[in-house]
Amino acid sequence: MTRLSAVKADITTLAVDAIVNAANERLLGGGGVDGAIHRAAGPGLLEECHKLGGCPIGDAKVTNGYRLPAKYVIHAVGPVWYGGSQGEAELLASCYQRSLEIADSLAVETIAFPAISTGIYGFPFQQAAEIAVRTVRKFVTQPTSLQGVIFCCFSEQDYLVYQALMKDK
Repeated sequence: MTRLSAVKADITTLAVDAIVNAANERLLGGGGVDGAIHRAAGPGLLEECHKLGGCPIGDAKVTNGYRLPAKYVIHAVGPVWYGGSQGEAELLASCYQRSLEIADSLAVETIAFPAISTGIYGFPFQQAAEIAVRTVRKFVTQPTSLQGVIFCCFSEQDYLVYQALMKDK
């Protein structure tokens, strides 16, 4: 059975098999968690990302982790929030789904997710967290290599939202 948990931490410091990057379509670094991951991983990450040719919204691609404790970085491109009428919820769920599928294909046992699309992309945090937890819960009902899924939170408030969602069935 896969264990879901939430932590308040810097995702770049987590000793897990894979971390998920809240990436942009170019996969070439940016602000927020994306910039932090690129800085912590070092220049090898950017070099490998250049070779991937970008990634569409709602999808994900994988690279090595380089100087990170994680072996892999799964770059998930979340949607910008336009009020909810542009398929944002479905695209966000797809980011989590694709990240989980990639992780499973690599026999990853532990993975950590940031709150994709909730920063500069403006997705409402509560709704995004609900989508994340629901998508992960559904995925782990199937046979999977995943033993632990961590929702890595930037703030105490975000952490408490995930804690409450994981108590709900």
